[in-house]
Amino acid sequence: MKPKAKVLTGQELQIMKIVWAAGPATVRDVYETFREKRTIAYTSVMTIMNILVDKKHLKKKTVDRVFTYEPTRPKEKVIAALVKEFVGRVFDGSARPLLVQLVEDRHVSDKDLRDIERLIEEKSK
Repeated sequence: MKPKAKVLTGQELQIMKIVWAAGPATVRDVYETFREKRTIAYTSVMTIMNILVDKKHLKKKTVDRVFTYEPTRPKEKVIAALVKEFVGRVFDGSARPLLVQLVEDRHVSDKDLRDIERLIEEKSK
């Protein structure tokens, strides 16, 4: 059985989003993209990416004497696992309080509500 990947920190998730969008990427690629949003040291990006390799979220290989990094799992699967972990930890496994909170705080647009309603109808058939 495959070992379970460890939970992502905020910075790790930001880096994963960059790698998912870029495809195979070098530390330099990720560093340049990350720097567009906020200041970070090149060595910090490299350290975080190596941690992501240790956590089995990225795989590292050499291409033309340069390390490139690729995600080990698709973004959708990782996000689904993060949401499941969050709902389990914060809401004792029930998604209802999360949905109520989002709807009551108006973090969900009318269009999103219609889309969710359509998905619920499809799932209940």
